[in-house]
Amino acid sequence: MVSLKLQKRLAASVLGCGLRKVWLDPNEVNEISMANSRQNIRKLVKDGFVIRKPQTIHSRARARRQAEAKAKGRHTGYGKRRGTREARLPTKLLWIRRLRVLRRLLRKYRDSKKIDKHLYHELYMKVKGNVFKNKRVLIEAVHKQKAEKVREKAIADQFEARRAKNKATRERKALRREERLSSGLHMEQQPAAAAQPAATKPAKK
Repeated sequence: MVSLKLQKRLAASVLGCGLRKVWLDPNEVNEISMANSRQNIRKLVKDGFVIRKPQTIHSRARARRQAEAKAKGRHTGYGKRRGTREARLPTKLLWIRRLRVLRRLLRKYRDSKKIDKHLYHELYMKVKGNVFKNKRVLIEAVHKQKAEKVREKAIADQFEARRAKNKATRERKALRREERLSSGLHMEQQPAAAAQPAATKPAKK
């Protein structure tokens, strides 16, 4: 049996593949053994005596089927789990996700002028302090805070209006009192003025 080690190496170099992918025609061993250069190998490739084997098929059908089943929740029981619960899905990762969701919502509300910067900061710090467990609770808190602020403003406005009204009433009363006093003094001065000339008249002889 003739050794075709050199020819196989040269063929692999010419075809740009590994030695295991090179097929040498067993019926043309003598002709192939005569080829001792890359040029001769190229000629053999052209003639079809040296061929590059096709790539072996590595099907992913089974892997896809398994992945689809896993997506449905199959094959995930206690017997299939290797890592601890924390290793499989860290609580820190869940915290980061939740925090980002809530902060994104706060930013959106602030940019759309639904909340002012003061309320944003207050809620931001509460989010950081783990006060809200999800988006729904945060939205409810926002509505509650806004309603509270509106109520406080309405109460403050009512109080201010009452103060203004009371002040106006007091001013009116003071004005009336002054008018009464001034009119009373005027009435007193008139009889006094009338009585004064009578007193100064000289007696007739």
